[in-house]
Amino acid sequence: MTATVNVFLKNGVLDPQGKASHHALDSLGFAGVSDVRIGKQIILQLDSEDKAKAETEVKEMCETLLANTVIEDYTIEIN
Repeated sequence: MTATVNVFLKNGVLDPQGKASHHALDSLGFAGVSDVRIGKQIILQLDSEDKAKAETEVKEMCETLLANTVIEDYTIEIN
């Protein structure tokens, strides 16, 4: 089973990397981009066969280590 975790800054949290990327894209002529937010994706290979249990465990991993829940949100997809 595979878990995909997408971690991204909460709305209202300054994203300097996204701002720099937006400026660079604009400088390169990509004027149609209104905003850029940079996040991270974590892919976990799980031994579990129980999707509900896997989702609970991955949520605990996110809350404990994978995301800084003070400034970041995350989504989990289990396949």
